[in-house]
Amino acid sequence: MQEQYIGVGRRKTATARCYLRPGRGLVVINHREPAEFFCDLWQLEHALEPLDVVKGRESYDLVINVAGGGLTGQAGAIRLGIARAFVSMNPEFRHSLKVHGMLSRDPREVERKKYGQRKARKRFQFSKR
Repeated sequence: MQEQYIGVGRRKTATARCYLRPGRGLVVINHREPAEFFCDLWQLEHALEPLDVVKGRESYDLVINVAGGGLTGQAGAIRLGIARAFVSMNPEFRHSLKVHGMLSRDPREVERKKYGQRKARKRFQFSKR
């Protein structure tokens, strides 16, 4: 059996487990083709961007399991997971991935709703009289 490298990425409430192994460029996301999984081309390109940075689009196979969140959060989680898998496979990729900002976990989360307000920041309508 070939050696397999694992990277876990998270964004908002989405979590992606990415399994990377040398191959011929096969990518599977939740047992589906990437173009079938992401209906928006931008999200697909964003998710698979680390493959272009390390020039590995044709030489590595990826099996990705992603759960939680929406499609944009899942694309960000996949991107981070792939980048971490490449670093675990070859630490020399770390510099180029870091320069492109792919090893940073996006810390933004949904702000909680506060009591006495309509949403996190929006207040109820104020009446002076």
